[in-house]
This record gives sequence, structure tokens and C-alpha cells, in this order.
Amino acid sequence: MQWIIGRIHAISKFNSPLAVTVDCGKNSMSVRWLDANSQVDPSLLRLGSCPPTQVSVKPQGSEAVFYAEFGACNIRRMVTLHELVFETEITSTTLSKATPMSYPVTCKYERPEDWTPPRYDPVLFHTHGQGELSFRMDFMKDDFSGVATTTTFSLGSTIPIAASLDQKAHQPLILLLDECLASTTPELGPDSHIYPLITNKGCLVDSKKTNSMFLPRTQSSEIRLSLQAFKFAIGEEVFLHCRLVAWDPRDLDGSKKACHYDRNSSRWVLIDDPSRSSLCSCCDTNCQGRKKREITADGASKPLKTS
Repeated sequence: MQWIIGRIHAISKFNSPLAVTVDCGKNSMSVRWLDANSQVDPSLLRLGSCPPTQVSVKPQGSEAVFYAEFGACNIRRMVTLHELVFETEITSTTLSKATPMSYPVTCKYERPEDWTPPRYDPVLFHTHGQGELSFRMDFMKDDFSGVATTTTFSLGSTIPIAASLDQKAHQPLILLLDECLASTTPELGPDSHIYPLITNKGCLVDSKKTNSMFLPRTQSSEIRLSLQAFKFAIGEEVFLHCRLVAWDPRDLDGSKKACHYDRNSSRWVLIDDPSRSSLCSCCDTNCQGRKKREITADGASKPLKTS
């Protein structure tokens, strides 16, 4: 994989001599932050969600060094027709919302010709002994009283989505959204332009930068999502590709969960039991879980338009 450019843009509000450099590696980035007259403790800086790997305060200035693999630290991946883009920000945990500090960091690479986004083969879902399961996913009216009459949404508006599970005579199961991607194509392929919404086994990563969130459940066999219409292929059809999981509600773990980011408390929250939100702590790294039988469905792609 050849990189096109690795760069950082710094917009300082402190009028201090600041130098920030980024080195884009094959699967990671290294970032060096140096401020000759810093008003910020370098140990409190974050690259995405990760603290510095090395800090120092010297007469010539404060320094913070970060090393992060692309699958960690809440580094976002964006895929275009010709590029793979990895981006995040350097922020400070001490500054108030009224005086934000943000230094965008970007690494761009040529998109390999044979690159394709993750895809799943359709599966038949049958239980062993107590009947079949049926999955469904729809865009809903604002009050969830029925299926939406339109799939066109204005930028920034709320898109109500509900997924449900008809478990018939099966033992009670909980429905989870394991992964959701937005794409400009009804089938994922090499030319697909994708935008990740839910990744890392149930982490609503879009909630870290938008007002998207999971909504409280009314029943375990349904999961509701309030998605903020995002700036992605404006005016074009956008398709949602989601992977649904039916699971034992008594056995949630790091790989079977529904988590969104609460920006007021700056932490990930497990929607089904906030007291067990530690299960979401892996959302900024790599979530793993025990290997057990699960019942999954790759929901049919759902088209929507933003305007």
C-alpha cells in the first residue's frame, strides 16, 4: 500500500510557537507535538482516545509523542474511490467546551486495486429445536409508531431506525446490531464508498462525533437507533448494510453488546445496563469475546437519501 500524503493541520488559539508532525506508516501513525510556550500539560493531550506514549517538559518547550495503530485510538477510516484515509484529532482533556482545542491529523494512502470492504455471505438462520427466527429492519416515523413514508432526510436531521426479531417459540433472545456501514452501492464491492456507523462488535462509533445514539429498549427483541443524517454522498442514494445478532441476554460480553458514546460524561455506555458499561471500554481498541454459537443475519441494504 503506497501512501499519498501524511499531514497535520494545526490551528492554535494560544498564539504559541507550535510544531506538530506526523509520520504515516503502513498500519500506524507516529505524531510528535512540540510547543515552545505551552499552556497545556502534554500528559493530558490525547490522539483520538489515546494518551501520549512519551511526554517531556524541557526549557525549550513541552513535547508529547504518540504512536497508534489504525485499528485503535478511535482513528476513523474513510474510503473513497481512489484513497484510504485515516483521520483523528489531538485534543486536550483539560479544556472546557467553550475553549476547544483540536488539531486534525490525517494519513492518506492510495487505495489498492484489489481492496474490498468487509462483507458477509447471506445466511439462513434456524434454531435447533424451538422454531425459526425472522429478522427485520426499517426506517421509522419519528415516534416509532410505524414505518417511515419517506427515505429522504435533510443533513443533520434524525433518522429513526428499528430492527426487530420475531423469535416465535424460541427462548428469549436479545437483538444486537453488530455492525453497520453506509455505502453508495446496494452491494458492497471494490468501488463502494463506505462510512462506518457501528463497528467493533456493537460500538456506535458515529456517536463520538454526532448526536447519533441507541434509544432505550421497549423489548429485548427490538433495538432502536437514532441516527443523525451525515455528510456523505450528498444527493445520492445511500445504503445501510447491517449485521444483526440474536444472543442470550444473560451473557453479554465485549463482543456482544450495544454501546454508544455519551459526550456529556465522555465515556462509552452500555444501553442495556449502564452499570456494566465496562463491557464498552474496548470500543476505542479491539473488542473480543468468547467463542459461542450465535444466530446472525445480514439485513437487506436499506436505501436513504440526504439532502
